[in-house]
Amino acid sequence: MYEDYNVTVWWGTPVEIASALARLLRTRQINPSEWAEAQRLADRLAAGWSVIAASDSLRALSIQIVNRYDLRAADALQLAAALEWCEGVAQGRTFLTADDRLRDAALLAGFDARAI
Repeated sequence: MYEDYNVTVWWGTPVEIASALARLLRTRQINPSEWAEAQRLADRLAAGWSVIAASDSLRALSIQIVNRYDLRAADALQLAAALEWCEGVAQGRTFLTADDRLRDAALLAGFDARAI
């Protein structure tokens, strides 16, 4: 699926991935071998990403987003980064996420938001 897109992520995405994988390992939902494979996949994906850096404008937009949509801070930063990337013109742009609330907010913001 990812091969079909030029992926752009926000600066904190690698931390979110590491956190999710560590949590899955700690709760024994994956074993150490699965964790290592998932980490290798994340590293391969990250090698081709473009990254939206943290900035004052990204923070300000994220604050507007948490006031508008039912999102946690990290999800608001992701949506803000996507909006910054497309310069506020979300129509015709694809937003991939596994989070239902984030997908709903991205749809409302104008993205073609899809579940992964």
